[in-house]
Amino acid sequence: MSVIDILGPVMVGPSSSHTLGALRIARFAYKFIGGMPEDVHFILHGSFAESAMGHGTDKALLAGVLGMREDDENIKNACEIAKKVGVRYSIEYGDLGDVHPNTVLMEIKKGGKIYRIMGSSIGGGEIRIVRINDVDCNISWEYNTLVLVMKDIPGALAHILKTITKNITNLYMRRVNALEGKAITIIETDEVIPKKDLKNVADCEYVYELFYIRRD
Repeated sequence: MSVIDILGPVMVGPSSSHTLGALRIARFAYKFIGGMPEDVHFILHGSFAESAMGHGTDKALLAGVLGMREDDENIKNACEIAKKVGVRYSIEYGDLGDVHPNTVLMEIKKGGKIYRIMGSSIGGGEIRIVRINDVDCNISWEYNTLVLVMKDIPGALAHILKTITKNITNLYMRRVNALEGKAITIIETDEVIPKKDLKNVADCEYVYELFYIRRD
């Protein structure tokens, strides 16, 4: 057993699942889009919706998309900070279907783009990112995570993998749109991927977009 198993995670807030997990899901989104959003709409599902106010889930989610960490004493002031920095936000409660009870869908606007990221808090502060831009996935964020929107053609993935010099822990690909020939590939590594590798991947003719989310 680890220290976290015995004492629990270091965090601000009353609940590892409803506060810490919520913050980590939103912080993943913050790092995915590359900084603070301009506008974010949270749709809370199940027990997230039922206990949003009591466990501070609403503040934790907002703190996460503002880039705060779980031990930041300003989590309680997330609403005021969002207004100060000009981040618009809204929250609603809804049914997201057959998903974990602690699930949130975030619709985020930044730089003229819209991102849809869904995540679940599965207990003890652990999370799963289960959908990115309507494509199902299963990201634990226990690893450094590289997300690629790329051409879905023979040989494309093999070419990309040659440019990555660190050991790959997990790898999977899902089609986005067969007619458009697009796929999302998720590559997880224990070690940080060097900037040179990331540039080589980004410059690859088979890659449309690259998102790199370093493990916290």
